[in-house]
Amino acid sequence: MTTERHDATRRIAAPANRIFTIVCDPKGHVAIDGSGMLVAPDDAEPMRAVGDSFVMHMDRDPLGDVPMGKYDVENVCTRIETDRLVEWSIGAPGRSPLGHVYGWELVAVSDTETDVTNYCDWSGLNPKLRDKITFPVVPIEMLEASLTRLAEVAEG
Repeated sequence: MTTERHDATRRIAAPANRIFTIVCDPKGHVAIDGSGMLVAPDDAEPMRAVGDSFVMHMDRDPLGDVPMGKYDVENVCTRIETDRLVEWSIGAPGRSPLGHVYGWELVAVSDTETDVTNYCDWSGLNPKLRDKITFPVVPIEMLEASLTRLAEVAEG
């Protein structure tokens, strides 16, 4: 199966370790103003290790799927590399993930600037499910909006 990775990259005027701290805290990175999706509850705990989980409130309309209103999705952290990478997958610990992961990949440019990539990789999606999908697992506009929000938090 070939890799299906949708990503967006932006240079942000903040050091990598500060950005890493923000993206490990769901309250600091997943809320996207005005989209009605990817909003973590106020009491979401920071992701400190693989296996940590958090819940997001989502809205299926922006994904182009059958409108079903808002619903909650549990996510579990699948990979952390300090100051460089954090990745999570949809699904709760103890049950099979759906086969796609979201992530933030950081490349320090200097002590004050970092190239940040926000991505969704769905190469692990079950081939039977994959054939039925007629829309992107995540629209690029959502990734770009998330980077804009992250830049506001990191620089402000």
